[in-house]
Amino acid sequence: MSEHVIVGAGAVGSAAALLLAERGEHVRIITRHGSGPEHPGVERVAADATDADRLTSLTTGAAALYNCASPQYHQWFTDWPPLAAAFLTAAERTGAVLVSMSNLYGYGPVDGPITQKTPIAATHPKLLLRARMWDDQLAAQREGRIRTTEVRGSDYIEANGLLAFGLGKPILAGKRAYSPAPLDVPHSWTSVHDCARTLVTVAADERAYGQVWMVPTNPALTVRQLASRFAEVNGARAAKVTAIPYPVTWATGLFMPMVKELRTTRYQFTRPFVIDASATTETFGLQPIPMDDALRDAAARLRA
Repeated sequence: MSEHVIVGAGAVGSAAALLLAERGEHVRIITRHGSGPEHPGVERVAADATDADRLTSLTTGAAALYNCASPQYHQWFTDWPPLAAAFLTAAERTGAVLVSMSNLYGYGPVDGPITQKTPIAATHPKLLLRARMWDDQLAAQREGRIRTTEVRGSDYIEANGLLAFGLGKPILAGKRAYSPAPLDVPHSWTSVHDCARTLVTVAADERAYGQVWMVPTNPALTVRQLASRFAEVNGARAAKVTAIPYPVTWATGLFMPMVKELRTTRYQFTRPFVIDASATTETFGLQPIPMDDALRDAAARLRA
């Protein structure tokens, strides 16, 4: 049995903790308030992960340190830098592999599927923030200070995505749902369970270190297709979805900081935004869970 430290008890951090615990590993999950999944193999600790000394103490002896933190999007510039610095310090002091769960923002608008080799091309500072964090991790590995790898996924199916925010509950209730994104543009939707499986796999495989890995993800669906399949799989009436006009969304951002921040990522929904994770599949043998299973889990979370 080995020990693993996960910072963040959101959908991905919790899924990774349970996956490891069910394999017989000991997991220490760190959040500000000591939250996290209940399991005999999961130790929940209340701590400030920006405190490098405290994070180091909690990580000492661990095989891997997972960055599954998720600061509020409109607070990234203030919250991420101290977290990133603490992760690097703790990984260097303890020797634990630093494994990050990240996103696709740094690629900016793309003209084809996103792979390991797609260049970072975003220009907006917020879109580049996570990519620059990876640059710092990679530089530290090249200097021989740490071992690190990063996993990147698209919008989550079960949590923090369109189904969780706005679409899912009305569809389950047989009501009309309203989407802030266009309805007929292909988009990749990643399962949090596939994120978790990829994280724990790359953490334990030296072939992964010093590289970025895309999460295996089912074929892209438009918002309309996603909504229709969500309704069908969960026994709801045929989905009725209307796209919210962009001027309305833009105006809403004047009063809601989180909605305002979504302006910077709208390009992901106005043109195809698709993952190609074939390198991850070929290297580690990972395949995405069936889309229908992920959609059933999304409904269960909403109903709960």
